[in-house]
Amino acid sequence: MNRDVKLLFTLFTLSGFTGLIYESVWSHYLRLFLGAAAFSQSFVLAAFMGGMALGAWLASRWSARLANLLAAYGWIEAAIGVAALFFHEIFGLLVQLSLDRVIPALGSPDGVEIYKYSVCALLIVPQTVLLGMTFPLLSGAVIRRSPAESGHHLAMLYFTNSIGAAAGALASAFLLLGWFGMPGTMRAAGVANLALAVAVLTLARRGEPAPVPVVAVGGPASADTLVKLFLAGAFVTGLASFIYEIAWIRMLSLVLGSSFHAFELMLSAFITGLALGGLWIRKRIDRIADPVRFAGLVQLFMGLAALATIFVYHWTFDWMAWVLSVLQRKESAYPLFNLFSHALAFAVMLPATFLAGMTLPLFTHVLLRAGRGERAIGQVYAANTLGSIAGVLLAVHVLVPGIGLKLALIVGTIADMLLGAVLLRYAQGQFRRVQALAVVLIGMLAATATARAGILDPERLSSGVFRYGQAEPDFGRVVFYRDGKTASVAVRVQQSTGIVTINTNGKPDAGLKLDLAQPPTPDEYTMGLLAALPLLIKPDAKTFANIGWGSGLSAQVLLSHRGPQVLDSIEIEPAMYAGARAFLKRVPLPYTDERSHVYFEDAKSYFARHGKRYDVIVAEPSNPWVNGVAGLFTTEFYRDTKRYLAPGGLFVQWVQGYEFNDQLMASVLSAVGENFQDYEMYECNAGDLLIVAVAQGQVPRPASLPEKEPAFLEELKRLGITRTDAILTRSLGHRKQIEPMVNAFARRTNSDFYPIVQLEAPRARFVGSIARAIQNLATATVPVTQMLGDAPVSFLKEPAPDYDPSLRVRAQSIAGEIVRLLSDRTADPLLSRERVATDIALVLKHPEALCIAEPPKNAIDQLQAAAELTTATLPPERVRALWVERKWLGCTPKSAHVRERLDVYASVAVHDPKAMLARARALLEGPARGGDNWGRYLLAVGMLGAAASGDRTGMVDLWERYQPTFYPKGDAPVVAVYLLNRR
Repeated sequence: MNRDVKLLFTLFTLSGFTGLIYESVWSHYLRLFLGAAAFSQSFVLAAFMGGMALGAWLASRWSARLANLLAAYGWIEAAIGVAALFFHEIFGLLVQLSLDRVIPALGSPDGVEIYKYSVCALLIVPQTVLLGMTFPLLSGAVIRRSPAESGHHLAMLYFTNSIGAAAGALASAFLLLGWFGMPGTMRAAGVANLALAVAVLTLARRGEPAPVPVVAVGGPASADTLVKLFLAGAFVTGLASFIYEIAWIRMLSLVLGSSFHAFELMLSAFITGLALGGLWIRKRIDRIADPVRFAGLVQLFMGLAALATIFVYHWTFDWMAWVLSVLQRKESAYPLFNLFSHALAFAVMLPATFLAGMTLPLFTHVLLRAGRGERAIGQVYAANTLGSIAGVLLAVHVLVPGIGLKLALIVGTIADMLLGAVLLRYAQGQFRRVQALAVVLIGMLAATATARAGILDPERLSSGVFRYGQAEPDFGRVVFYRDGKTASVAVRVQQSTGIVTINTNGKPDAGLKLDLAQPPTPDEYTMGLLAALPLLIKPDAKTFANIGWGSGLSAQVLLSHRGPQVLDSIEIEPAMYAGARAFLKRVPLPYTDERSHVYFEDAKSYFARHGKRYDVIVAEPSNPWVNGVAGLFTTEFYRDTKRYLAPGGLFVQWVQGYEFNDQLMASVLSAVGENFQDYEMYECNAGDLLIVAVAQGQVPRPASLPEKEPAFLEELKRLGITRTDAILTRSLGHRKQIEPMVNAFARRTNSDFYPIVQLEAPRARFVGSIARAIQNLATATVPVTQMLGDAPVSFLKEPAPDYDPSLRVRAQSIAGEIVRLLSDRTADPLLSRERVATDIALVLKHPEALCIAEPPKNAIDQLQAAAELTTATLPPERVRALWVERKWLGCTPKSAHVRERLDVYASVAVHDPKAMLARARALLEGPARGGDNWGRYLLAVGMLGAAASGDRTGMVDLWERYQPTFYPKGDAPVVAVYLLNRR
């Protein structure tokens, strides 16, 4: 083989690598302008493939007239590289100009849509046309250098380009975007293209042989018939392949999870299968006696293999459950999880994509043998790409929402097998018609049997196996299941608990109890408070926008109040709205109240298109690890959303702390802080937080509960909230109080162009980590927020219901009960509803607990727990009697160690910073006793005392001196993190 040809194979691998990077990054860029709706996504892919098709067609028209195809190819790669270097700046200018000048002037919603899609086409179609020309031009250049091995070379080029593309998908997702962000990744690919162009143009200077005339190899079909047949076949197989791709990716999302990483793994597996098919056929294609018959058989077996994927897919749920049972949920196991996910994607896709990878080289080879010359390369490539566009549009907008994923895939297989029958009809041999009829019968029987197979039941499909590790969990029966354009939605009813849950792609998005006699679920607190807070903080608000439908409970609570005049809800997936009707008994108002309006589109597109301003914008997105959702937590999203707030308006957003981590939470809060002057965080339950933000000024305090709104008060009463203090107590602090934590944990602000949350949240989901630092600070062992906070801290006046899931509320309820049980000698601990308070009181109320010379360890431990819970959680006036007067003890403790403890607790209880510092420092410097837990507490007390006294040097000195003793692994408690980063 010519040495130059081998080098060109290598260079074309790099071309495929950069080409897939462009496709991936372009889709991210354009989604920022178009939104993440299904039509937008399919438009991006259609524009990409359409440009490729146009480029291939142009190459087929011009290639025969070009004396040096390799030089033309090199200059095209150079042009692609130059365009990539400046893409980010051009995108930014066009989008900003559009949002500031053009879109507001258009007025018509349809005009806005046409303009937006035209801008996006202008941004990428020129480059995609150039990309589409690369394969035909380089193929022609290679064939001119070695015409005797044209089939081999075509297959090899297809393989190298595809395998490079598969590597590009993985490199972009797991390396480049994290290293360089979207602008840097685009520029790095551009530099690679320019280097590639230099190498190609250097080779091109050696000259190029003239095209060799191709003599037609005859068969029963004429050359013109073969051309029409195989161009139509290229269209059909492209259509079927992309129906497979859309269906497989949607199906595997239910097994692997619908994260960004999972999507790129599936895409890589799909492209790798195509590449391997091209690799296999490269040494055989020139020896195939009847390539038409061979192509027909490939189409038949491809359809059968795609049908078989449905059964393989059914088993992948069990395989994923097994791997999660053996993998530990640790950072070090995440690469193994991705490796196994990749293997599952291969198991489903490889047989059919392997066969699909043979089709393009094979079809092109047939046309070359029919005497079509070099133009056949571009024609086949263009027809196949147009078929791919049709497959995407058909799958996304017709088949999947119309008949579901399983039947959509079967439609694709029928198209492939019918094409196989037609090709066999035009092959050589005596029994062509019989073979074609046999293929039709076999195909229809296999498709019918697969469609009727009793597999892929809704319970399995909605199991969330990637999350729970169970292929058939006992989560109740499925009463609703629908494959929508963007997600598969299921509703489950669990009879044992009475909980009705709506799931998106196997992940629960909301769970309610329809029986109001039963305690509410944690989700009810989140969705209820998401609506209640803005109504209390801004009672005069009239216009509301609600991003995300969920169960409809947030809309129900908003509409239970007579204040809102307009509620516009924006939901991307119509199936979500339909499934949520299962909650109609609990949430009737969103479906019946004339103030409620629902729009099915992406939130960014909605706001840009309508241009309305609202008093309150409420956002209840899914978990940030879900692909595309992270875009609702970026600085650009917050910047754009602020544009649609009326003066004095509120932005309220639900952010999940579970399956997240403190670094990612800080990156989100950093993004909020870049765009809003103030924000305040509220706790709904142990895993869900709310952000309330204002563009100017400070977030107002919630007003008193409105006595004249009985329906609204009933919704709050359902949550056990009957007083304003039950709302105020959930506050975790304003921006000024929280910012030290943000500064400590945020590595980078989450951005559309540097999407740290999109890249890192899937890992947090796998590990099962929780962003708990801000909540832990509010429930710390020492009163940090009380002594250092710039805003007043609220306290419960009465204990909260025992089912209230807020950690802060629970801590205050327990602390208040400890004070009551210890202060009142007649109080019986066994009658208390707070188990923690009962355990403490039973030990400490014992006459011998603390009065003897050597109190038992259990008594010391319970004394410490009581002190931490009460002094850090309650105001000084409520704990003074407990820790300063100490009448509940009934004695003067004989133990010096107990007396030392009580003196420390007293200084903390009355918030005396100098006494806290002096006593903690003295005990830390003295003989070690009380164990490491006591030492860590003293360190926290001393550091807080120093900080509250204004002695930062003393605080830092304490930490540096004692951190190696009490935290030898280098970790730091949340109190230390806060104090050390506070300015």
